[in-house]
Amino acid sequence: MAKKGNRVQVILECSEHKTSGMPGTSRYITKKNKKNNPERIELKKYNPILRKYTIHKEIK
Repeated sequence: MAKKGNRVQVILECSEHKTSGMPGTSRYITKKNKKNNPERIELKKYNPILRKYTIHKEIK
């Protein structure tokens, strides 16, 4: 039988974009190891709508 991995796909959403009131969303899809990082991750990613690097937080 195939072994189940610890890597899961997560969605990162810009926290600054929500509060700005501008239309649209900035989201990225990435993978994380849930055994090494059980808490939600935060990464600095580029937001093309705001045209700057912002904090993107894991959702769901």
